Parts: sequence; structure tokens; C-alpha cells
Amino acid sequence: MSLFGAFLFFLVIILIGIIPFPLLNGLSNFIAFILYRIVGYRKKVVIQNLTASFHEMNQNELKRVMKLFYKNLADIFLEGMKAFTMFRKQILKRHKIINPEVLDQFQDTNQSIIVVTGHYANWEWGSLSASLQTKLNVIAFYKPLHNTYIDRFVIWSRSKFGTTLASIKETAPTFEKFKNIPSIYLMASDQNVPKKFRDRAYWVPFLNRNTPFLHGAEKYARLYNLPVVYADIQRVKRGYYTIQLSIITTKPLELAEGMITELYARKLESIIQQKPENWLWSHRRWKSIP
Repeated sequence: MSLFGAFLFFLVIILIGIIPFPLLNGLSNFIAFILYRIVGYRKKVVIQNLTASFHEMNQNELKRVMKLFYKNLADIFLEGMKAFTMFRKQILKRHKIINPEVLDQFQDTNQSIIVVTGHYANWEWGSLSASLQTKLNVIAFYKPLHNTYIDRFVIWSRSKFGTTLASIKETAPTFEKFKNIPSIYLMASDQNVPKKFRDRAYWVPFLNRNTPFLHGAEKYARLYNLPVVYADIQRVKRGYYTIQLSIITTKPLELAEGMITELYARKLESIIQQKPENWLWSHRRWKSIP
């Protein structure tokens, strides 16, 4: 079954790869309609998350945001698949850092940093675009796939422009391995925290709820004294994104424990509040949290 699944996966990649972006947008519209109107993919979860996060949102606004959310979800899915066949020029043109000078001070001093973001807009292309826009070594953490054939292909594809992919299960060894090599560590820190790890999570007020956050970014920033930078990814138009970098801290050891996570959460929250449709509301972010 794993081999058959990989065959179907590669077939989809080939088909999406030959579809030009303008036509891909049309396909995305169709998929969004199916997900929203026909299948109702995790619709209850989306409604629960949105209404709990935005108490003031009326029914018309809720419907508007939901419709745009499913459009964003379809875009991210297809663009994620399209990434396997994209060239350097395409990535640089469509996923561009607009203030690369923020990285200059770290490149000039050979200083490693942690770059955090959220599951917002197109985070998928980050592992491809980052290594094309900095002189620093780039390491992107990812969750391994169950299908070993697909997993190997994803590692190869996402690292084709120089990024090193590292399993989230190997986070500690990865930081130790590259501690003497000036690097950018890419981390998305807004995943749901499993119950068994919540005693180690940082709890922060976030979108009207007390929310647990993964402790990884803060833990390793403090352990290796690494600056933390936020990457704000925004859609300019369909298939085109800008990344604006902002420094959360250059002196992690001078901040109280938990403050890095809180500053990250505040930054992400402010971005979500401006354009809520671009966040991943279908994830059960607050599952089993009272």
C-alpha cells in the first residue's frame, strides 16, 4: 500500500507540475468549493475556532472569512504540491524576503538565529526560498511522513536549493550538530501541543484563550543564546508572497523565561487578527483544552 500511495502521490505531482499557475488558481477555486460547500471539511472545527477567537464576528463576517479560509487552504495545498516542480527563479519571484537587511547583522558576524513563523499563508515554500536569500546555512524542521517513499522524496525536493531538512524528532541532536556552523533554524511554533507534553509547554493568552505553545524555539534560543526573528508571510496576490522579518530578541538570556514564546504569540496573534482567513483554522489547536 505504501508503494501504491507513493505512485498516486507522484502522479498528482506530475499533473500539478504541468499546470500553469493561472489554471492552477481555477483548480484551487474548484477544490475550495468542494471542501466548503460539498464535503464540509472540518467545518465544525473551523466554526468553533473562529467564533471562540472572534467573539464580535457576526454571521455574515463569519461566512466571509470561512469562504476565504477554504480558498486559502486549497491554494496552500496546490502550491505545496507545485513546489516539487518549481525552479529557482519561480521561488525567488513568488516567495520574496522584502527586508533581507535584517539578516545582514547575523551574516556579517556569522551568528546563528532561529526564525519562527506560523501556519499562515504559504509557509510551505519557506524551506525552498530561505536558502536562496541568505548566505547562512538553512535548517528546516519538519514532521516525517508515514510513507517512507514519499518522505524520502519530500526530503530530497525541499532540500534541492540547499536547505537541510531535519525531523522534529531529532531537534536536539540537530542543534548540537550545527552549533558551530552559522545557521538559520526555521521553526513553525503554533502546532497543537499533545496532552503528554503540556506540562512542558508555555501557556500564553492567545485569541481569547489560555493556549499552550511548543517550548522548542524558546528552549533552544536560551540554550544556545540564539537571536529569534519572526517571519511574517503575506499573500500579495494568488501565488505571490512577501516575507517581512522582524526581530523578537537578540538577547534571549536577558528575557524572563516564557517571554520569547509570549512575544511570538503576540506577534502571530496580531497578524491573524488583521487577516484571519490566512491561518489554519481547520487544525484542532485547542482540542481537549478547557
